Amino acid sequence: MISITSKSRYAVVALAELARSGERPVPIKELAERRDIPEQFLEQLFSTLRRAGLLTSHRGMRGGYTLSRPPEEITVLEVVQTLDGKVGAEADEAGGIWAEGVTALRRVFGQTTIAEVARREAEEAGSGMYFI
Repeated sequence: MISITSKSRYAVVALAELARSGERPVPIKELAERRDIPEQFLEQLFSTLRRAGLLTSHRGMRGGYTLSRPPEEITVLEVVQTLDGKVGAEADEAGGIWAEGVTALRRVFGQTTIAEVARREAEEAGSGMYFI
């Protein structure tokens, strides 16, 4: 009933990587290598995220991608729903505990920003664990 694909998971970690890079455009090849994501797959995700206004592409020798807004303003929910559609639409129709679960998930994803994901990853990097 709740369908969140690997597209969203990969996109969130790639955006967190961009957040850590600051305002410097990062080539997609570099992001793919850093996060062990297939480059062509990441290109497809970034194309969708760029059209949705979450990313800005920069051409030229020092080109790459940057976030279109500060990472504190981009939520995990926004990324997930851009790539996977409305989270748990079927659960809303089912009602009861299913709707409650989806509401809780939307709340957590809606309150968690890309900046928060990047911060958590940085904290957990020393222990070899990753947030997403």
